[in-house]
Amino acid sequence: MNQGTFEPKNDLEKQLQCALDGSVSGDDFIHYLMDAQIFMPVEDETNEIKGFQRSTRAQPLVVEDETGTKVLVLFTSPERAKTFVEHYPGFGGGLLTEFSWVLRKMGAPAGIALNPGLEAGFDLEPEMVADLMASLPPEA
Repeated sequence: MNQGTFEPKNDLEKQLQCALDGSVSGDDFIHYLMDAQIFMPVEDETNEIKGFQRSTRAQPLVVEDETGTKVLVLFTSPERAKTFVEHYPGFGGGLLTEFSWVLRKMGAPAGIALNPGLEAGFDLEPEMVADLMASLPPEA
């Protein structure tokens, strides 16, 4: 599902590109990612009013990898999600929020796929996600 040469369109994508080409360390990228805004596809609710969410609990797009591990799907922008979510009817909307917020809201650690199917993307194993969750400072 490679979509050609990846052209960064925001600061997060520029940092991701630098991490992938080695000009920024993986640790520095993760540090940047913690406060960066990401896009999380969420399941649409059936409503009379288009775009109106009644529920306060958004259902994120979670898939299983080939080993059966649950993987939360995230993107660097809503535009990057369009092609991927076409394969998941009901996931037309989403949330723009900080990556650290997503970590705080995850119940149990799962894997995370950032920009799955795109040239510039990466996966975090559940153990790494657990470490990141544990490293979060207490909420004020």
